[in-house]
Amino acid sequence: MNESTNDTPQNNSIEENNFERREVLKGLATFPVLGVFFYNLWQKIRVDALKKKNLLADLISKQDAPAILSSASSGDHLRLGIIGYGGRGAHLVRSAGFSTPEWNKNASKAAEKNKLNKQYETFMQQEDLNVSIVGVCDLFDVRAEQGIEASKNEIRPGPKPLEIAKRYKHHEDLIANDDIDAVIIATPDHWHSRIAIDAANAGKHVYCEKGLTRTFDEAIDLYDTVKETGITFQLGHQNRQVEANEKARQIFEQGLLGPVNLVELTINRNSASGAWVWDIHPEGNSKTIDWETFQEPSPNKIPFGEEALKRFFRWRCWFDYGTGLSGDLFSHDFDQVNQILNLGIPKYASASGGIYFYKDGRDVPDVFQATYEYPDKDLTLLISSTLSSRHGRGNMIMGHDATMILGGQSNSSSLGGFTVNADSGSSQYKDKIDSGIINSQYPIYSYSPGSKQIDGITSATAKYFASKGLSYTYREGKRVDPTHLHMKDWIDSIRNGTQPRCDIEVSLDEALACHMATESFLKGRRIEWDPKKRKLV
Repeated sequence: MNESTNDTPQNNSIEENNFERREVLKGLATFPVLGVFFYNLWQKIRVDALKKKNLLADLISKQDAPAILSSASSGDHLRLGIIGYGGRGAHLVRSAGFSTPEWNKNASKAAEKNKLNKQYETFMQQEDLNVSIVGVCDLFDVRAEQGIEASKNEIRPGPKPLEIAKRYKHHEDLIANDDIDAVIIATPDHWHSRIAIDAANAGKHVYCEKGLTRTFDEAIDLYDTVKETGITFQLGHQNRQVEANEKARQIFEQGLLGPVNLVELTINRNSASGAWVWDIHPEGNSKTIDWETFQEPSPNKIPFGEEALKRFFRWRCWFDYGTGLSGDLFSHDFDQVNQILNLGIPKYASASGGIYFYKDGRDVPDVFQATYEYPDKDLTLLISSTLSSRHGRGNMIMGHDATMILGGQSNSSSLGGFTVNADSGSSQYKDKIDSGIINSQYPIYSYSPGSKQIDGITSATAKYFASKGLSYTYREGKRVDPTHLHMKDWIDSIRNGTQPRCDIEVSLDEALACHMATESFLKGRRIEWDPKKRKLV
């Protein structure tokens, strides 16, 4: 590019403005009195429009979103074990650089058919993390074999794998391997605490999928073990890497919303897959599934059969194995708001709901509401969810001066973005509202990174995750899988001896908040957190 040229957007804009001004003056020249009046009016409208444009952008003192994490590939090679190679486990392994030949084939074909489908491209462009998958443990033979195939990935970003994974029948055997540095846990919730505690006591670093644990007591035990052993722990809340959340936090911390007293979150789905009615694998049977080991930590035992198959593949529908709407869905949205507002553990929780639509034998409600009280912060958090309607009201942080809408009504939901609308009763913006600079009906700030690069999303479940900013984010204008960034954050922290973004302290906030809602529902009363005794009362 010739640096001496004057043909720049800025100079063009100046010339256009000068031409516009000359034409206005010429048109008003024959009306001396009215001309001056209308010209001044036109100037005022023009200036006001400029003032209105990105008003909060001028007010935000810290503009930059978090930088891309430092290079993870520069440290020592790490050997990882994956425990639980289901849908989420496969995604976590891909985020570390490993995929099955089947996934590669299907993803590349999908990209060929739909140019807007960037999933395969994003995977191929992700950074090499300098790790190997050397151990796979799964109670379903088919998935274990898929994990081993993924460990051989020949098209992964970066060099070829140094090792191929070995199959382990039980997690104790995988953890006992001294050559394994860290483990990824993506089992059903009822196995999380036992595996994570065993791994920590063996000196293995842990990445554990959310929810943290199935019960409150397990969460406390796991927290204590991680603190005692000093291992690097990361909970699978990939939205910790979504840049919009960092920007939203900046806006709140600078007081641009004013006092916040009420937060409302809506988490709705309307599909069988969204309600955890997942396919029962045709190869699932008593020979390929270790059912007895699967149900070992669960409070209720049943013999293997048709009901057991349902529970094995649709485990989130039962409290024996999962944490329902609270642990699966609320946890993400609570964590998002916790990033922005730094809420911590609530003082009180009250919950209600029922099984109103999916009469399929589940005991987890498909409609669920929870109210969290923070008396020390003068704040109430409301959460509502249904699995039989996709209508969303958006996640709203309501301040005296402005309301922040996260997704939903913001029209930025596909990117995990948000908008800010001034409140008509605002004290902070009263003068600007009265003078017409601010119209409370329209956003005064909108944040939608990568809005011109919206991905092609087809399934209802995929759209739901995208609406929460869980499918991808943008860093320095580049589309990135937040799960990859989250894995990278954990691996960097292992090498550097630092704390990842969703460490055990943050994990406990999320876990206890979710457990308080579940306990309230099951016991039919308000639950209180006693921080001194570390008990629910």
